[in-house]
Amino acid sequence: MSLPARREGSGRPGGVRRLAARLLAVLARLASVFAVAGAGVALAVALMVVVSVIGRAALGLPIPGDVELTQFGIALALSLGLPWCQAQRANIIVDFFTQRASRHTLRGLDGVGALLLALMCALLAWRSGAGAFAVHEAHESSMILALPMWWAYASLAPGLALAALLAVVQTWAGPAATTAHAAPAAACAKATPAGRATQRDPAP
Repeated sequence: MSLPARREGSGRPGGVRRLAARLLAVLARLASVFAVAGAGVALAVALMVVVSVIGRAALGLPIPGDVELTQFGIALALSLGLPWCQAQRANIIVDFFTQRASRHTLRGLDGVGALLLALMCALLAWRSGAGAFAVHEAHESSMILALPMWWAYASLAPGLALAALLAVVQTWAGPAATTAHAAPAAACAKATPAGRATQRDPAP
């Protein structure tokens, strides 16, 4: 009695792969919402800076606390953009030591890199949340506008936590799992020894 031939790629249960793909799709949609919100915050900060500069130059009336608002807003925009960057697999890769590595080795390194990024983002999200509680209890506020400082800490945690979750799911799903949102921009920029930016398609 002959055994049925084993299909290629069947080492991982199909149900697990489908679940990972669905979860990645949901997280990618959430990351896109975060990215749009972050872009809106960055645009609002840019417009505020323009108005403040014009007001300072023309009327001697800048927007009070424009520096504080810029610091808060740009930090929030960056944290909201991190999940989308991770969903797109668009982090910069420097492959100086891995140019001649095999595809299997590159897959392993990509998985390790995603896991390390997940740990880093999770740590930052945890410490941002803990810092928000500590600053809230200390009743610290900004110098000019007297804005509660815990707002700034707390606003960083959601984006960092989502980026960590995305990296964990990508590590679990493997490099083959690419969401529909991430497929068009799945190539990752890498720096060559000569300093030029090239593109490397993700391993299939």
